[in-house]
Amino acid sequence: MGRPRPRPLRPRPTAASHPAGVWLDAFLEYAATECRLAENTVAAYRRDLKRFYLWLAGRSIPTLSIRDLADYAAWLHEQGLGPASLARHLVSLKVFFRYLQLEGVLRENLAELLGSQKLWERVPKVLTPDQVDRLLDGPQSWDPFWRRDRALLELLYATGCRASELSHLKVTDVHLDEGYCRCRGKGDKERLVPLGVRASEAVRLYLEHERSILVQRSGTQPPWLLLSYRGRRLRRERIWELLKRYAARVGAPPDISPHTMRHSFATHLLAGGADLRQVQEMLGHASIATTQIYTHVDTSRLKAVHHKFHPRA
Repeated sequence: MGRPRPRPLRPRPTAASHPAGVWLDAFLEYAATECRLAENTVAAYRRDLKRFYLWLAGRSIPTLSIRDLADYAAWLHEQGLGPASLARHLVSLKVFFRYLQLEGVLRENLAELLGSQKLWERVPKVLTPDQVDRLLDGPQSWDPFWRRDRALLELLYATGCRASELSHLKVTDVHLDEGYCRCRGKGDKERLVPLGVRASEAVRLYLEHERSILVQRSGTQPPWLLLSYRGRRLRRERIWELLKRYAARVGAPPDISPHTMRHSFATHLLAGGADLRQVQEMLGHASIATTQIYTHVDTSRLKAVHHKFHPRA
């Protein structure tokens, strides 16, 4: 006999006698408790699937056809979603339907037949090294807690961390003398990322001059490295806001985001001759296919190679 399935925290709804919305709650609970998915992942599923339920408008999920689901994809496009957002919504739907299939609500997962954008073929936006230098010098002494902000920007570029990873970085995760930090990525997977001299120095100055002030405001001893004005953990939304502020100050592209810094980190490493597998490890990608997107980005280097070696360049 196989091992019994762990008992859920609450009874599952039956396939026939409950409204469709109950299944969304059950799926989110399953994802959080039994699958132990990250809080951000569960939140993303919730946002995407609420949009699906808005389109569903009371229709029964088991009666949906592949044509209906194709209409849903077209409806998403009409809502003005970009290719990446549309593809993520379809992935969320496929995962949700897979859960309904396991629970016996659906006999087959028609959502798997929906095509999705090949995201790895899309070239991400990156900053030039000069743009990065201007951005990292953006915080000035007249800014409140400018050393913290410089440490924040330096860490984004030096580690390639996501905003959520940087937000949850602890003081004990950063080893300045050894030149590395410990990041916790999706699924709480840990990885070690080297820290350069400039990033280490920026973090050191912040620890010496500003963090103790922020700790006093909290009234506790928070473990987080980057603290807010009130001494709490610096939320990822605030990280976005600070990055946007300094980008506007130095004339960087207005659509910059923490992921732009992550893309720039990877692209500049590969342009400098780094091995693809090493970059994959530093980014925390499960598949090297995800990392390969960055091999198509550095067009300036390709043009230089073409000009140098092609006989008719």
